[in-house]
Amino acid sequence: MNSIKKLIQKYPALSIVLGFQCFRFILLPFMGLMPQDAYYHFYGENFSWCYFDHPGMIGYLLRIFTIVFGKTIFVVKLTDFVITSLTLLSFYKLAECFLSKERLKYAIVLIASTFFISILSFNSTPDVPLLLFWTLSVLFLYRAIFENKKASWIYAGIAMGLAFDSKYTAILLPIGLLAFTLFCSKHRKLLLSPWLYISLIVAVIFTVPVWLWNYENEFASFLFQSSGRTDNISKFKFSPKYFFGAIGHQSLLLLPILFGIFLVFTFKYIKRFVTKFKLPSSKILFLLAFFVPTFLGFFSLTPIYWVKLNWMMPSYITGIILASIFITKKWVRYQVIVSAVIHVLVSLQILFYLVPIKSDDTWVGWKELATEIEELQKEHSNSFVFSDDGYKTTAALNFFMEDKVYAQNIIGLRALHFDFLGDDLTTLNGQNAFFIDSDKRFKNEDKKGHIFNQVNPYFEKCTELDPIIISINGKKVRKFWIYYCENYKATP
Repeated sequence: MNSIKKLIQKYPALSIVLGFQCFRFILLPFMGLMPQDAYYHFYGENFSWCYFDHPGMIGYLLRIFTIVFGKTIFVVKLTDFVITSLTLLSFYKLAECFLSKERLKYAIVLIASTFFISILSFNSTPDVPLLLFWTLSVLFLYRAIFENKKASWIYAGIAMGLAFDSKYTAILLPIGLLAFTLFCSKHRKLLLSPWLYISLIVAVIFTVPVWLWNYENEFASFLFQSSGRTDNISKFKFSPKYFFGAIGHQSLLLLPILFGIFLVFTFKYIKRFVTKFKLPSSKILFLLAFFVPTFLGFFSLTPIYWVKLNWMMPSYITGIILASIFITKKWVRYQVIVSAVIHVLVSLQILFYLVPIKSDDTWVGWKELATEIEELQKEHSNSFVFSDDGYKTTAALNFFMEDKVYAQNIIGLRALHFDFLGDDLTTLNGQNAFFIDSDKRFKNEDKKGHIFNQVNPYFEKCTELDPIIISINGKKVRKFWIYYCENYKATP
């Protein structure tokens, strides 16, 4: 005990970081499967160079870990934890390039204590590999530009390509690079350097599979991620709910103190540029080039568009380094205290499920639902299972059940990447099916009393069964409506 105490006293920052990471690791076995975990695991089980709604890096990583360690919920969570831990290590190496030893301690404590690192450590999303490759891209670009390491241009290109293979938000990396070279007079000569363009070409080479898949599928993924959102933004409908919702989300992910520092230094640099037309030093400008387009770009949309809580995450990498320049030791201490309290509360929710979550975005009930459905299938042979909620129920059941579970393409609706599996639905003609519908609000144990209008034309008869009620720690927390549908017709 004395040796541990001495170690903490000698390396307090390291102790805090390891403390948060150990806390997260200890919670991993208690985390249930999230629908996102299941959906991106489904990516890995159905290999493709790209997928309808995202590139496939998170799926590839989950597949590798599953092959090595087996298909369990813990292994899925372990994948996220390991990749995010590598992001923290990469962040440390990046922050080391800009900060003094004391400020470097602030930076690593700040990022390790944030709630967004916990989310990335617990929940499989494309942001998990994106943040790793984003951090590596910025690190290698720094070494290429400021340390004149030619090989780093190649490494940066590879990292930028892999970041794009993780999530399309990575397109902001080359935009940030070009913006830096344009605004920084000291390094503007890079625009004439072949190494910059070699780096960009390497990045493009590593994204070729994504482009090829999109070309072969009428650019379905690119259009899904762009056209619908562009249409909504172009309507320019002001909504205070969106704006204050974004502030709430960002305050949760970064915690209020760090988010406040973000707003302060963003305002400071913008004011200096607008009033004095004065740019900061080249290193600060470099950090801002990979912060402003993502953070300020998405934040500026919040009054008219619902910006998802994870869209700004890449900006946190250089943003936290900038925040470490301004923050004092006292506020770092407050950040850690607030973070510790929030993480304890979250752990109580994970362990005891104190507050029911009125949403399908929860880690409870999926395995129990799969067990109940398998029992029903034993009573009704030659039956398949499908759902109609985007991807959540279908993906979760596919993780736990041996038989294939279908999505809403069974009833002629668009079904994300489930539409691209090459399924011949006519082979199901004549079979019976169980249709699963989640009651997100769950106010009572009654039947629903009706079925979606879209379902009836595809079956001869649909009968509602008693709903499945899921209990956790003696409390009834989830409810699923169940329908037995007879004699499927792929073409109604």
